Amino acid sequence: MRIASLATLLLTTLAAALPATVGAADLLLAQAATTGAAATAPANEQVIDPKVVRRDVRVPKIPSSDFVFGVFAGTYSTENFGSSTVYGGRLGYHITEDFFVEGTYGETKVSDANFRQVLPGGVFPNLQERLTYYNLSAGYNLLPGEVFFGTRYAKASALYLIAGIGSTKFLEQRKQTVNFGLGLRVFFKDWGAVQVDLRDHVYSLDLLGRRQNTQNIELTAGVTLFF
Repeated sequence: MRIASLATLLLTTLAAALPATVGAADLLLAQAATTGAAATAPANEQVIDPKVVRRDVRVPKIPSSDFVFGVFAGTYSTENFGSSTVYGGRLGYHITEDFFVEGTYGETKVSDANFRQVLPGGVFPNLQERLTYYNLSAGYNLLPGEVFFGTRYAKASALYLIAGIGSTKFLEQRKQTVNFGLGLRVFFKDWGAVQVDLRDHVYSLDLLGRRQNTQNIELTAGVTLFF
């Protein structure tokens, strides 16, 4: 009886362990098959082959708007001869967002009316004489920012420094001129801005008996277009 009981217990244990053993064997066989298939597959074989239709893309030509054209008017203070109206134009090119170059031409009329009250005949051949200048300057945008109009509107702006050299023609004399100053540009559109400039034109004159360097302050405002 004791031997029969041991045989029955052994058969029960084998029956319970048999399904787990078979499952583990099946899993090992599946892993071996997968490993063999991966080993025999080419290394550079692409698993997914996308069917993408290639097409030609035309890159749009976006205008850079680096060139600048503008007109201006204001007041030009000639040392010893008072202030008068000045007007002119400018043409520039923005090299980068910060640096730009600009050529300027201006014209005004200078009067010696105050001297004619003391000196008979005055200093000039005529009561008013024409003064013209041109210069080439380089500028740097020092403080880009915004200008607010009330509480609802804001426009981009740039405060810049500018300096350059040129020539001034006055009383048939051409004098080398150095100009320097600062300005403010306020953008009302992407292609347009209002520009205010304050500059000092320095050149020498010999009209009152001795040659001296003169400081001639100019304050102008104008419209600038970008293209």
